[in-house]
Formats: sequence, C-alpha cells, structure tokens
Amino acid sequence: MQIRVGRTAIETVQGDITAQATDAIVNAANSSLMGGGGVDGAIHRAGGPAILEACRQIAARLPGNRLPAGQAVITAAGRLPAGRVIHTVGPVWEGGGSNEDDTLASAYTSCLHIAKDEGLRAIAFPSISTGAYGFPTERAATIALGAIHEFVLASPGAFDVVRMVLFSAGDLSIYEGALRKLGTDNA
Repeated sequence: MQIRVGRTAIETVQGDITAQATDAIVNAANSSLMGGGGVDGAIHRAGGPAILEACRQIAARLPGNRLPAGQAVITAAGRLPAGRVIHTVGPVWEGGGSNEDDTLASAYTSCLHIAKDEGLRAIAFPSISTGAYGFPTERAATIALGAIHEFVLASPGAFDVVRMVLFSAGDLSIYEGALRKLGTDNA
C-alpha cells in the first residue's frame, strides 16, 4: 500500500529487509551495535563482516561504547543490495510509562535526518522495537508512520520513497491499516 506526500511515496510491503535495493536500509540494532537476533542478526549475516567492523569503529567512539535508544548511525552495507545501513536503537517496551513512544519516534526521525543529510533518496525500515523489545505493533505502526509523515512534510522533496518492510502478513496488515488511516486523516 502507498500514500503520496508531495513527491514522496510512503509505502508498506511484506518482505525481507535484507533484500531491499534502496539507498539505505535501517537496522533495528541493539545499543552495542555488535549484531544480535531478529532484524539485527539478519542484516549482519547477510551484509558480512564489513558491517560489524564499521560498527566496532563507531561503538569505540561512543560514550560507554553504546548507542543510546532513539539515536542512529550509518555504515556501509557490505554485501547487501542496499547502498548503506542506518543503525538505530529502539526502546524496550516497559508498559508505556518510560517515554517509549517518544524514543521510538526519535529512532525513526534520527534515521531520516541521517538519510537526508547523506542525500539518500530511498530508505527502507523494519518495524523497530516490535520483536524482542516487545513494543506493541499497533502502537508502533501509528508512531512510526506518524513520525515518517511529519518528517516528509517538513522536508519536501528530500525522499522519493520511504518504505516500511514487514516480515509477516499480520504485521503488514497492521501497518497498512495505520497507513490507510494516516492517508485518510491527512487527505
């Protein structure tokens, strides 16, 4: 499904984030940047050791060797078809009272700021924080697409496409519903 915001397409697709041939894909990383499970592990495995080495160099320069939740960094993409990988750390769900919504929105906007600054025109996101970090998918979809929509409105022409890549049909359905509502509310 797709909506247009000016010249930018915001779309949802079902698929594998590691197969996206966009200017950048986003990695739902852990704060160590050293790989892990889920999307993070899949990106590191598919992209090869160049991504891990770049992450090691970045982590060595960070306070406590950790990337705080809501922030993002960029690396090469190794063997992936994407041009670059933007790594961001989403919040761990603690019931909604620990600023998780704002941190999740910040994870998306931090990635978009980096992509815009780097002149990247097409970016693909996974559903950040909804796996092992336990963020409720319905809530995450509304926050993610809302943050993307606001950023695109404030940065007309910065992107050709911002894509949400959902692994499961169930998650795709949830994100399509949120995108449909966003398109209707802003028509």
